Amino acid sequence: MEPQRIVTFLPSATELIYSLGAEDRLFGVTHECNYPSDAKTKPRVISSVFDPASMSSKQIDDKICQLMSEGKEIYNLNKENLLSAKPDLIISQNICEVCSAHTEHVNMAVEMLEKKPEVYTMDPHDVGEILVSIKDISRIIGKEKEGSRLIDSLSKRLEFVKDKTFEKRPKVVAIEWVDPFFTSGHWIPEMIEIAGGENLISLEKMPSRKMKMEEIKEATPDIIVVMPCGFDVKRTVNEYKKALAGNPEWNELKAVKENNVYVVDANSYFSKPSLRTVTGIEVLASIFHPDVFGDLQLPEDSFMKIN
Repeated sequence: MEPQRIVTFLPSATELIYSLGAEDRLFGVTHECNYPSDAKTKPRVISSVFDPASMSSKQIDDKICQLMSEGKEIYNLNKENLLSAKPDLIISQNICEVCSAHTEHVNMAVEMLEKKPEVYTMDPHDVGEILVSIKDISRIIGKEKEGSRLIDSLSKRLEFVKDKTFEKRPKVVAIEWVDPFFTSGHWIPEMIEIAGGENLISLEKMPSRKMKMEEIKEATPDIIVVMPCGFDVKRTVNEYKKALAGNPEWNELKAVKENNVYVVDANSYFSKPSLRTVTGIEVLASIFHPDVFGDLQLPEDSFMKIN
């Protein structure tokens, strides 16, 4: 029998449930599930133990490191809302224990529930695996036709970008966190390559890691893309001004001197393995090759060049 009461532990799953037209079966989400806007009206079964919205990347990193060193949770499970949801399906993730509620929270949730739900864990590390997770969830909830249409549409958009040829591929460094620096891992390196760039430093399918300024210097990127996890363009620009704009070492980098630094809406198109990852590839393609992809229709405020 198809699941009738779904709870999601990550925003990309919530977005997919809406895109498949199954939002009437969604009875619990997380505090980060704000797309589409109707998702904000759903009961929250997961919340953060602190509010990162007004904090700098340094403050957030310090807080997370403190909580982890003390053996404390980053996320809270709302028992009352979970029991009211009575889920027969929980969709979670196993990619990052910091970014969203993780395996331990799923285990805690299952223990709380008298009737044990089915659990599907999203664990994509590249674009192909994102499409597989869409197919899997579509099948599990009985929305195969809708899922196939979504995958066909996304695949056509991917092929449109992949089919283009370029005289030169710019060397690109993507930065997932500003203070301290982190590389952009998992699916981001492949996104850069699909979009017509040459990815530097980070490795495909591998987690993000701390990165030194010296690594960026030695890589000599033509373009730097700043995409702090969970930040939109406006917030990233503010972070850039505070943490990087006055840094002498940063200002000596080739890409900075040549005004080839871009900030993107990471929260919408890069931080999560979702349907909108393809939009992120289109954003990168427009940055790397504006002469080829200048006619792509991109969402407003999806990226900005730092001057």
